[in-house]
Amino acid sequence: MDVNQTIVKVLEEVGVDYVFGGSGQVNASMLLALNQSEKIKTIIIQNEQAASFMAAGYAMFSKKLGVCFATGEPGAFNLFSGLAVAYSDSIPMLAITGYTSRAMRGKGALNESTGLSRTPDSQAMFAATTKKSVILEDAKFAVPTLEELIYTAFEGRPGPVHLHIPKDVTIAEVPAYRSVNVQVPKIFADDDSTEKFCKGFVENFSSDKKPLLMVGYGCIRSEAKEILEKLINTWQIPFVSTMDAKGYISEDNPLSLGIVGTSGDVGANDYFHSSQTVLAVGNSFAENATFGFNSKLFDGKKLFHINIDRHEIDKVYASDFRLVSDAKPALESLVAYLEKNNVAPLEKNLAVRNKHHDEILPEFSNGKMHPGFLVQQISKQLPENAIIMGDAGGHMLWLSAYLNLNKNQWYQNPGSFEPMASHVNGSIGVACANPNRKVVCACGDGDYLMAGFELLTCVKNKIPVVYVIFNNSEFNVIKKFLLANFGEYAFMDIKNPDYVKYAEACGAKAWQVKNAAEFNAAFAEALKLNEPCIIDAIVDGDIYPPMSISKT
Repeated sequence: MDVNQTIVKVLEEVGVDYVFGGSGQVNASMLLALNQSEKIKTIIIQNEQAASFMAAGYAMFSKKLGVCFATGEPGAFNLFSGLAVAYSDSIPMLAITGYTSRAMRGKGALNESTGLSRTPDSQAMFAATTKKSVILEDAKFAVPTLEELIYTAFEGRPGPVHLHIPKDVTIAEVPAYRSVNVQVPKIFADDDSTEKFCKGFVENFSSDKKPLLMVGYGCIRSEAKEILEKLINTWQIPFVSTMDAKGYISEDNPLSLGIVGTSGDVGANDYFHSSQTVLAVGNSFAENATFGFNSKLFDGKKLFHINIDRHEIDKVYASDFRLVSDAKPALESLVAYLEKNNVAPLEKNLAVRNKHHDEILPEFSNGKMHPGFLVQQISKQLPENAIIMGDAGGHMLWLSAYLNLNKNQWYQNPGSFEPMASHVNGSIGVACANPNRKVVCACGDGDYLMAGFELLTCVKNKIPVVYVIFNNSEFNVIKKFLLANFGEYAFMDIKNPDYVKYAEACGAKAWQVKNAAEFNAAFAEALKLNEPCIIDAIVDGDIYPPMSISKT
């Protein structure tokens, strides 16, 4: 068994059933090993950047390892954006790339990136965008190296790892194969810290202090939904979500206040400002959620922060009580403490539900569809268990404001790194990992044009992502920024193709829609077809998404 075959066998053992990558001379022999696998489906992409975003999407809403691969460094360098997303957003990924054989290094070999003789230093570059990067120099270390990297990807706060394989090592024989053992322990806080945290929470848990729970993406990774619902419903705790945890706890729960932050819900922001006790679980206080890192945001409040990464605690706001822990066991400990001490629930109806995305919006603005109205139409038809992916741009703010997710429907926007087109491609990985859930990518036209050729990838591999393109023919958010700050703009216009003809040329179905009746008919058919589709929705770009101003 050579190194390529060993890699495939290890990936099979740890439950990987999709990998995403591009072909090239340095990794060509790995493709032959993947082709022999009966358990792994290999998705060959149009551009390696897409592979990295797909791998991130594959791991985003699953317990699986996202895997992407590329040839030597021209292809490998295209993986950096997706690795940066995974690094920023706590997504377990493995990137495998080719590398120059030892005997050729320093000579300026084809694709060389050793840092020698004025070649780029790819090892330093990958080390800077992953939890760990390794060069496999000897085939006998193939299994333990893979085992260590996969463990590192999942251990503690998840993230990406990287493996360089020199061209000559890829086909070297592995002297003795053994099964890998990747048992990653959960992160628990010690008993004394847990006792102090729980005791402090109970002392600050009363209706007059308006306790508030903030649900972050870490709750999704920890699979903490059941214990969160018990905490919320038993003790009647109002809750808000970060953008990337929207819908994880149903938004029709009477205690749901929506999203907090600059583009958050009115009810969520009002209640947050009046709350004196805030329990933040699995979140890192992103810029959008904190009104631009408002330094006074937690003045007069007690902050209880649970995060798996100790570096995230006190990074933005000093916590009064903290637990370095996986979200689920920390919440289980808190619930057990509340039960043991017979803590009474808060007053019912303590939170007043006041969401701006409940309002009735006009269908048209300036003769084009109102983007918020379009989002409301998506909400009405979105199937149970669906996952909707927003990309970077103004449409993302419309989605976070006006989507109403109630039937185990989840939403994810690009994280703090936030590259355009990440979820145009990431949606494909999400669909691969969640074949029983409908996946909808709602993206801007600028996003789609950066990555739209992966529609061919969807068609070839029968991956049923429904793309809803918010077509306003401009880079909307940047245009608004320039107008607001300088009174003028430049180079913001987009020349869109005929998306219907484009989709047909790729072998996919598409519609252009200009009103609710057309959209609703197209969306219903797209969901029913169970194949990749595009809906080109013409929307007005001259209105702002709802934005809230901090009161502190």
